[in-house]
Amino acid sequence: MGGSVVLELGGTEVTVSHPDKVFFSLRGETKLDLIRYYQSVADPLMRTLQGRPLLLERYPEGAGGKSFFQKRVPGSAPEWLQTTVVTTPNGTTSDALVAADLAHIAWAVNLGCLGFHVWPYHADTPEVADELRIDLDPSPGVTFPQVVEAAQLTRELLGEHGVDAQVKTSGSRGLHVYAALLPRWNSYQVRAAAVALARELERRHPDLITAKWWKEERGSRVFVDYNQNAPHKTVFGAWCVRPRVGAQVSAPIWWDELDTVDPDSLTIATVPGRVAERGDPWADRQPQSLESLLEQSERDMASGLQDAPWPPVYPKQPNEPPRVAPSRAKRG
Repeated sequence: MGGSVVLELGGTEVTVSHPDKVFFSLRGETKLDLIRYYQSVADPLMRTLQGRPLLLERYPEGAGGKSFFQKRVPGSAPEWLQTTVVTTPNGTTSDALVAADLAHIAWAVNLGCLGFHVWPYHADTPEVADELRIDLDPSPGVTFPQVVEAAQLTRELLGEHGVDAQVKTSGSRGLHVYAALLPRWNSYQVRAAAVALARELERRHPDLITAKWWKEERGSRVFVDYNQNAPHKTVFGAWCVRPRVGAQVSAPIWWDELDTVDPDSLTIATVPGRVAERGDPWADRQPQSLESLLEQSERDMASGLQDAPWPPVYPKQPNEPPRVAPSRAKRG
C-alpha cells in the first residue's frame, strides 16, 4: 500500500493517497473502491446532495477503527473546494464542506470520510429547509419488519396530508422517510410538522409507534425522531456509505420492495447494479406542501399540548416542557 493516483472528476483533479488502503474489511474494499462506488451512483447522489453542507465522519484507518466528526474544513484544503458557514445550536460557526460535485466527495473520502451527514438546506439558501426527514428508530426489541410497518403507516399518514414521500434504508437498523418540500418553511416549522406527524402516528398506532423523546417511555416501539428536523441537525445522506465493515449503503429503495428488502445486502458491491437495473427511486421527487401538517400542529397546540422536548444541546424553547426525564422529575 502506498503511492497515489490522480483522478479527473468533472474537470477537477483529485489526488488520492494510498488508494489501496482497505476501508471495509469484510470483502476488502479499498479507498479507491469507495470513490469508484460514488462515481457509479454520481447522478442520483448529486441529485440529493448537491449544494448542501456536509458534516464529515472520518475513519482514517477504515471502518471499525477510531473515528471523529469534522465540521470544519482544514486550512490545507485546495483552493477549488467550496465551503459555507454553518452554525451549531449554541451559535458556534465553522466553514463546512459543500457537496458541490463529485470531486468534493472524493476529496473527503481521501481524508478517510466514511460517512456524510447532510444539512436539510442548500448552502445558498440556509434560511429554507427543503426536506422533511422522518427517522424511524427501532428501540431495543423492535424487529425490522416492525420498522417496515411503521414506514408504511408513515407514508399513509403523509398521503392523507397531501405529502408524497420516499424511503431509504438508514444503512443500519432503521428507515428514513423523506419528502422534498417547497421553499417556504424554516427548520422550526419543519420540525413542528414532524412533531405533529409523530404524535398522530402514536395516537393511531400506540402499540407500534412512539413519539416519546425520553427512552424510558418508549418501550419496544419504533421511535419517530422528530428532532432530526431541528435547526442545524444533519441526517446520514442518501447513497452514502456507512462506516461498517460490510460497506452498507443508506440506499433509497422503491416502496414496492420494502417488504422484502434486506438492508445489510445493500452495499457498495450491490447498489450500483440495482441503480443500473431499476434506476433511482427518488428521481421524480417533487416539492411538497407542509400546510396540512402545520395545521395539525396548530390544532395540537390549541388542544393544550406543549411543544415536544428538544435535544439538550439546544437553548430552552418557548412552550417546551421541563427538559428532564419523567423518572427524575418524579424523584424531584
